[in-house]
Amino acid sequence: MEKPRIVSRAEWLAARKELLTLEKAATRERDALTSARQKLPMVRVETPYVFDSPNGPQSLRDLFGDRAQLIVYHFMFDPAWDEGCKSCSYLADSINGSVVHLPARDTAFAAVSRAPIEKIEAFKTRMGWSFPWVSSHHNSFNTDFAVTVDVDDVDGSGEYNYQPARTLFEAGRIWFRKGELPGLSVFLRDDDHVFHTYSTYQRGLDVFLNTYNLLDVTPLGRQEEDGRIMAWIKHHDRYTTTGGRQ
Repeated sequence: MEKPRIVSRAEWLAARKELLTLEKAATRERDALTSARQKLPMVRVETPYVFDSPNGPQSLRDLFGDRAQLIVYHFMFDPAWDEGCKSCSYLADSINGSVVHLPARDTAFAAVSRAPIEKIEAFKTRMGWSFPWVSSHHNSFNTDFAVTVDVDDVDGSGEYNYQPARTLFEAGRIWFRKGELPGLSVFLRDDDHVFHTYSTYQRGLDVFLNTYNLLDVTPLGRQEEDGRIMAWIKHHDRYTTTGGRQ
Protein backbone atom coordinates (compact mmCIF):
# COMPACT_ATOMS: atom_id res chain seq x y z
CA MET A 1 0.00 0.00 0.00
CA GLU A 2 1.20 3.50 -0.85
CA LYS A 3 2.27 5.49 2.21
CA PRO A 4 1.09 9.07 2.81
CA ARG A 5 3.22 11.85 1.31
CA ILE A 6 5.46 13.86 3.64
CA VAL A 7 4.45 17.50 4.18
CA SER A 8 5.07 20.35 6.62
CA ARG A 9 3.10 20.59 9.87
CA ALA A 10 1.13 23.55 8.45
CA GLU A 11 0.14 21.59 5.34
CA TRP A 12 -0.81 18.59 7.49
CA LEU A 13 -2.98 20.79 9.74
CA ALA A 14 -4.83 22.27 6.77
CA ALA A 15 -5.50 18.78 5.36
CA ARG A 16 -6.59 17.54 8.77
CA LYS A 17 -9.14 20.34 9.12
CA GLU A 18 -10.56 19.48 5.71
CA LEU A 19 -10.97 15.87 6.81
CA LEU A 20 -12.55 17.01 10.09
CA THR A 21 -15.33 18.66 8.09
CA LEU A 22 -16.06 15.32 6.41
CA GLU A 23 -15.90 13.47 9.74
CA LYS A 24 -18.38 15.85 11.34
CA ALA A 25 -20.76 15.44 8.40
CA ALA A 26 -20.49 11.65 8.69
CA THR A 27 -21.20 11.85 12.42
CA ARG A 28 -24.36 13.88 11.78
CA GLU A 29 -25.44 11.38 9.12
CA ARG A 30 -24.81 8.51 11.53
CA ASP A 31 -26.92 10.23 14.19
CA ALA A 32 -29.75 10.67 11.67
CA LEU A 33 -29.45 7.01 10.65
CA THR A 34 -29.59 5.94 14.29
CA SER A 35 -32.75 7.98 14.79
CA ALA A 36 -34.37 6.44 11.71
CA ARG A 37 -33.40 2.94 12.87
CA GLN A 38 -35.03 3.52 16.25
CA LYS A 39 -38.26 4.52 14.51
CA LEU A 40 -38.57 1.24 12.60
CA PRO A 41 -41.86 -0.58 13.23
CA MET A 42 -41.72 -3.97 14.92
CA VAL A 43 -43.34 -7.36 14.45
CA ARG A 44 -44.47 -9.77 17.13
CA VAL A 45 -42.53 -13.02 17.37
CA GLU A 46 -45.12 -15.79 17.37
CA THR A 47 -42.86 -18.85 17.25
CA PRO A 48 -42.16 -20.30 20.73
CA TYR A 49 -38.39 -20.72 20.27
CA VAL A 50 -36.69 -22.86 22.90
CA PHE A 51 -32.89 -22.94 23.07
CA ASP A 52 -30.45 -25.30 24.75
CA SER A 53 -28.34 -23.55 27.38
CA PRO A 54 -25.86 -24.67 30.05
CA ASN A 55 -28.73 -24.29 32.53
CA GLY A 56 -31.31 -26.22 30.55
CA PRO A 57 -33.98 -25.10 28.06
CA GLN A 58 -34.53 -21.35 27.66
CA SER A 59 -37.13 -19.54 25.61
CA LEU A 60 -36.45 -16.39 23.60
CA ARG A 61 -38.26 -14.53 26.36
CA ASP A 62 -35.92 -16.08 28.94
CA LEU A 63 -32.90 -14.61 27.17
CA PHE A 64 -34.09 -11.13 28.16
CA GLY A 65 -33.96 -11.89 31.87
CA ASP A 66 -35.58 -8.83 33.41
CA ARG A 67 -34.37 -6.50 30.64
CA ALA A 68 -36.58 -4.74 28.09
CA GLN A 69 -34.27 -5.23 25.10
CA LEU A 70 -32.27 -8.15 23.71
CA ILE A 71 -29.45 -8.12 21.17
CA VAL A 72 -28.73 -11.48 19.53
CA TYR A 73 -25.59 -12.18 17.54
CA HIS A 74 -26.06 -14.99 15.03
CA PHE A 75 -22.70 -16.74 15.50
CA MET A 76 -21.66 -19.05 12.65
CA PHE A 77 -21.13 -22.47 14.21
CA ASP A 78 -22.44 -25.37 12.16
CA PRO A 79 -23.36 -28.53 14.12
CA ALA A 80 -20.68 -30.47 12.21
CA TRP A 81 -17.88 -28.02 13.10
CA ASP A 82 -15.55 -28.39 16.07
CA GLU A 83 -15.02 -24.65 16.51
CA GLY A 84 -16.86 -21.45 15.72
CA CYS A 85 -16.23 -19.25 12.69
CA LYS A 86 -13.00 -17.23 12.98
CA SER A 87 -14.65 -14.04 11.65
CA CYS A 88 -17.52 -14.34 14.15
CA SER A 89 -14.88 -14.95 16.80
CA TYR A 90 -13.18 -11.73 15.69
CA LEU A 91 -16.44 -9.89 16.37
CA ALA A 92 -16.97 -11.73 19.66
CA ASP A 93 -13.54 -10.57 20.83
CA SER A 94 -14.66 -7.00 20.14
CA ILE A 95 -17.92 -7.20 22.05
CA ASN A 96 -17.06 -9.50 24.96
CA GLY A 97 -15.91 -6.62 27.14
CA SER A 98 -18.66 -4.28 25.95
CA VAL A 99 -21.78 -6.30 26.64
CA VAL A 100 -21.20 -6.08 30.41
CA HIS A 101 -22.39 -2.46 30.17
CA LEU A 102 -25.65 -3.26 28.36
CA PRO A 103 -27.72 -4.14 31.46
CA ALA A 104 -27.22 -0.57 32.68
CA ARG A 105 -29.29 0.45 29.66
CA ASP A 106 -31.96 -2.23 30.22
CA THR A 107 -30.51 -4.45 27.47
CA ALA A 108 -29.46 -8.12 27.42
CA PHE A 109 -27.16 -9.87 24.98
CA ALA A 110 -26.86 -13.47 23.77
CA ALA A 111 -25.14 -15.32 20.95
CA VAL A 112 -27.07 -18.06 19.16
CA SER A 113 -25.62 -20.88 17.04
CA ARG A 114 -26.87 -24.17 15.60
CA ALA A 115 -24.01 -26.19 17.10
CA PRO A 116 -24.91 -28.38 20.09
CA ILE A 117 -24.50 -26.66 23.44
CA GLU A 118 -21.63 -28.98 24.42
CA LYS A 119 -19.53 -27.75 21.47
CA ILE A 120 -20.48 -24.16 22.18
CA GLU A 121 -19.46 -24.40 25.82
CA ALA A 122 -16.12 -26.01 24.98
CA PHE A 123 -15.27 -23.35 22.38
CA LYS A 124 -16.46 -20.51 24.62
CA THR A 125 -14.17 -21.75 27.40
CA ARG A 126 -11.26 -22.00 24.98
CA MET A 127 -11.80 -18.41 23.81
CA GLY A 128 -12.29 -17.03 27.32
CA TRP A 129 -15.62 -15.32 26.60
CA SER A 130 -18.23 -14.63 29.25
CA PHE A 131 -21.35 -13.58 27.30
CA PRO A 132 -24.42 -15.88 27.22
CA TRP A 133 -24.43 -18.28 24.27
CA VAL A 134 -27.22 -20.74 23.51
CA SER A 135 -27.93 -23.40 20.89
CA SER A 136 -30.72 -23.30 18.29
CA HIS A 137 -29.90 -26.88 17.31
CA HIS A 138 -33.48 -28.04 17.90
CA ASN A 139 -35.46 -25.09 16.51
CA SER A 140 -35.89 -23.01 13.33
CA PHE A 141 -34.48 -19.75 14.69
CA ASN A 142 -31.51 -19.64 12.28
CA THR A 143 -33.53 -20.26 9.14
CA ASP A 144 -36.34 -17.96 10.27
CA PHE A 145 -33.86 -15.10 10.72
CA ALA A 146 -32.07 -15.97 7.46
CA VAL A 147 -28.61 -16.84 8.80
CA THR A 148 -28.66 -20.51 7.82
CA VAL A 149 -29.27 -20.35 4.09
CA ASP A 150 -29.87 -22.68 1.19
CA VAL A 151 -29.30 -21.06 -2.20
CA ASP A 152 -31.60 -23.58 -3.82
CA ASP A 153 -34.50 -23.03 -1.40
CA VAL A 154 -36.82 -20.39 -2.83
CA ASP A 155 -39.49 -20.75 -0.14
CA GLY A 156 -37.78 -19.40 2.99
CA SER A 157 -34.13 -19.86 3.84
CA GLY A 158 -33.09 -18.89 0.32
CA GLU A 159 -32.79 -15.24 1.41
CA TYR A 160 -29.90 -13.39 3.04
CA ASN A 161 -29.53 -9.67 3.81
CA TYR A 162 -33.04 -9.10 2.38
CA GLN A 163 -32.02 -10.45 -1.03
CA PRO A 164 -32.36 -13.86 -2.70
CA ALA A 165 -29.38 -15.96 -1.65
CA ARG A 166 -29.06 -17.22 -5.21
CA THR A 167 -28.47 -13.65 -6.44
CA LEU A 168 -25.78 -13.10 -3.81
CA PHE A 169 -24.15 -16.45 -4.61
CA GLU A 170 -24.03 -15.71 -8.34
CA ALA A 171 -22.53 -12.28 -7.62
CA GLY A 172 -19.86 -13.81 -5.38
CA ARG A 173 -21.25 -12.12 -2.27
CA ILE A 174 -21.66 -15.49 -0.52
CA TRP A 175 -19.40 -18.41 -1.32
CA PHE A 176 -21.42 -21.58 -0.74
CA ARG A 177 -24.81 -22.96 -1.67
CA LYS A 178 -25.84 -23.99 1.83
CA GLY A 179 -24.61 -23.10 5.28
CA GLU A 180 -24.12 -20.56 8.07
CA LEU A 181 -23.88 -16.79 7.67
CA PRO A 182 -23.50 -14.00 10.26
CA GLY A 183 -26.03 -11.46 11.44
CA LEU A 184 -27.34 -9.50 14.40
CA SER A 185 -30.96 -9.15 15.49
CA VAL A 186 -32.66 -6.96 18.07
CA PHE A 187 -35.79 -7.68 20.09
CA LEU A 188 -38.02 -5.64 22.40
CA ARG A 189 -40.15 -7.04 25.21
CA ASP A 190 -43.54 -5.79 26.34
CA ASP A 191 -44.38 -7.89 29.42
CA ASP A 192 -43.98 -11.42 28.05
CA HIS A 193 -44.63 -10.49 24.43
CA VAL A 194 -41.48 -10.38 22.25
CA PHE A 195 -41.11 -8.20 19.16
CA HIS A 196 -38.46 -8.23 16.44
CA THR A 197 -37.27 -4.68 15.73
CA TYR A 198 -34.09 -4.94 13.62
CA SER A 199 -31.63 -7.25 11.89
CA THR A 200 -28.42 -6.51 10.01
CA TYR A 201 -26.00 -8.65 8.01
CA GLN A 202 -22.76 -8.49 6.00
CA ARG A 203 -21.18 -5.00 6.07
CA GLY A 204 -23.83 -3.90 8.54
CA LEU A 205 -21.78 -5.78 11.14
CA ASP A 206 -18.64 -3.69 10.53
CA VAL A 207 -19.61 -1.16 13.17
CA PHE A 208 -19.29 -3.83 15.88
CA LEU A 209 -15.74 -4.79 14.86
CA ASN A 210 -13.59 -2.65 17.13
CA THR A 211 -10.31 -3.89 15.62
CA TYR A 212 -11.48 -2.62 12.24
CA ASN A 213 -12.45 0.71 13.82
CA LEU A 214 -8.92 1.01 15.20
CA LEU A 215 -7.31 0.01 11.88
CA ASP A 216 -9.51 2.49 10.01
CA VAL A 217 -7.74 5.44 11.70
CA THR A 218 -4.30 4.20 10.59
CA PRO A 219 -2.68 5.12 7.25
CA LEU A 220 -2.36 1.50 6.14
CA GLY A 221 -5.97 0.71 7.12
CA ARG A 222 -7.31 -2.84 7.04
CA GLN A 223 -4.70 -4.01 4.51
CA GLU A 224 -7.18 -6.21 2.64
CA GLU A 225 -6.55 -4.78 -0.82
CA ASP A 226 -6.11 -8.21 -2.37
CA GLY A 227 -9.88 -8.68 -2.13
CA ARG A 228 -9.62 -11.50 0.39
CA ILE A 229 -11.64 -9.78 3.09
CA MET A 230 -10.93 -11.16 6.56
CA ALA A 231 -8.60 -13.82 5.13
CA TRP A 232 -5.88 -12.71 7.55
CA ILE A 233 -8.01 -13.21 10.67
CA LYS A 234 -7.36 -16.13 13.00
CA HIS A 235 -8.85 -17.32 16.26
CA HIS A 236 -7.02 -15.15 18.77
CA ASP A 237 -5.23 -18.14 20.33
CA ARG A 238 -3.67 -19.01 16.96
CA TYR A 239 -1.70 -15.84 16.28
CA THR A 240 2.05 -16.14 16.71
CA THR A 241 3.71 -14.16 19.48
CA THR A 242 6.64 -13.06 17.33
CA GLY A 243 4.93 -9.95 15.99
CA GLY A 244 4.68 -8.70 12.42
CA ARG A 245 2.21 -9.73 9.74
CA GLN A 246 0.85 -13.26 9.86
